[in-house]
Amino acid sequence: MDNYPVKTIITYMKNLSKIMQEVVEITTEIETRYPELYKYLDETPFHICKTENKDVCKDDLEEYLLTLKDQLQHHIQTHKK
Repeated sequence: MDNYPVKTIITYMKNLSKIMQEVVEITTEIETRYPELYKYLDETPFHICKTENKDVCKDDLEEYLLTLKDQLQHHIQTHKK
């Protein structure tokens, strides 16, 4: 990201921060409300960027967030009380 304008980098970082906050929120919800699902989070694949420089990529975080949301939704639908 060395060649990008500062404003672009700031926007990118804000977006990453927002996505990370969502990941934390949904992970916390799973941990507190669905502990039976939480134990499987270690098995959820998460790759920190598929590039060689190993930076955290926005697309990868978004994909991980969607995976978490899908797992939670599936769990809720299949384990109705």
